[in-house]
Amino acid sequence: MTTGNSTSDLDISKSSGTARVTPAAPAPLWATVIATFFGVGRLRPGPGSWGSAATVLLWAIVAHSISATSQPAAASVLALMAVLIGIPAATRVSRASGLKDPQFVVIDEVAGQLISFIGIPISWKTLLAGFILFRVFDILKPPPVRQLERIPEGAGIVLDDLGAGLYALAVMHLLLHIRLLNG
Repeated sequence: MTTGNSTSDLDISKSSGTARVTPAAPAPLWATVIATFFGVGRLRPGPGSWGSAATVLLWAIVAHSISATSQPAAASVLALMAVLIGIPAATRVSRASGLKDPQFVVIDEVAGQLISFIGIPISWKTLLAGFILFRVFDILKPPPVRQLERIPEGAGIVLDDLGAGLYALAVMHLLLHIRLLNG
């Protein structure tokens, strides 16, 4: 059993500045499938953008198959499911890979991207704006989003993207209010 205090347990990569811990046993298959969102996180370049794009596409399909009045609840429930299943999956994959926040873990993008569509009517404009806004806030990480990623393990991996999703959601509602996304 390690305490996490020895230098062999923690290696800071000078080229990327990311913490790398000694990898544990391989992650369970369920955790890898969820964390990579069925392998989408293995796509290159930009696995986070691929994860967001896949979520936008799936949300468009789901949203068009249910009533407009059911869409806010559906987006909320799906985001909550991504969080509740994603945090333990991201934790296990992070531990197994030895990386604090592996790029191929994209369940966090799924959760955050879904947040950006809560209460938003579906159109090509809103889907595109939601994708762009979420990616911008996920990359820029305005306060307190940057601080959320400092939370350990899967919680930190997922919660910073929820913050980015909330920023995107606020801007989306503002754009709808001033009628830039209507029609």
